[in-house]
Amino acid sequence: MNPIPAATLRQAVTRDVAASIAEDEGSGDRTAALIDPARVVEAGVIVRHEAVVAGRPWVDECFRQVDPRLSVVWHCSEGERVAADSHLLTITGPARSLLTAERIALNWLQTLSGVATRCRAYADLIAHTGARLLDTRKTLPGLRIAQKYAVGCGGCANHRIGLYDGILIKENHIASCGSITTAVERARQTSPDVPLEVETETEAEVAEAIAAGAERIMLDEFPLESMARMVERYRGQARFEASGGITEANLAAIAETGVDFISLGALTKDVTAVDLSLRIRDEA
Repeated sequence: MNPIPAATLRQAVTRDVAASIAEDEGSGDRTAALIDPARVVEAGVIVRHEAVVAGRPWVDECFRQVDPRLSVVWHCSEGERVAADSHLLTITGPARSLLTAERIALNWLQTLSGVATRCRAYADLIAHTGARLLDTRKTLPGLRIAQKYAVGCGGCANHRIGLYDGILIKENHIASCGSITTAVERARQTSPDVPLEVETETEAEVAEAIAAGAERIMLDEFPLESMARMVERYRGQARFEASGGITEANLAAIAETGVDFISLGALTKDVTAVDLSLRIRDEA
């Protein structure tokens, strides 16, 4: 599990928000230009259904980049589960700027809260076990850091951030290297201090990966009985991660086999945005 470094997070927030403002505002907000530039208003954001809130750094940065005069006050905590119709935040400042930033900020909040809400629902299903849910690299292009941040807000954890901070030897790597043993030996030679995991599809591959010295074993679409057998047989020699074919229906049963981790692409690639509404209430 690789938490996002603070510097990486700060860079991502600044970069992501700048790009999202540029794609929406372009050469200028022609509709907001109809409003008196001197008008200052207050607006509130409400969530329409139960959700887990995530995305505050991106929302704050959005209002800051559009206009530093926009003041944001939050009424909930990051990662908090909120009820339907909860008032999440209040924004005060020039009406023109607020309306320019509105959709951009809500896009970040609805998307990242959607990831966090899904993660919390899945995490709740295995809360009675010792397994941890992990995300994957199946993220929306350009939103890797943002989505992995939201995964943490939802009570799950990060797998590799990218290809650079861990080695995951998968089927095609094994085929290209010739064997699991060869792939592991080369990994130890080139990157001795980098976390190493091997994807396996059979019990024989698990045995080979353990013998080669892999510290983590991915059990790809193993039957429950075989998964539990591998965990019991090699307990203490490696940590086990279940992957592939995992749904809400079988998630708890997989966790109950004793695996340490379960990785799920659905945490980030199947995003359902949270329904939000921003309304101007009155002049400030």
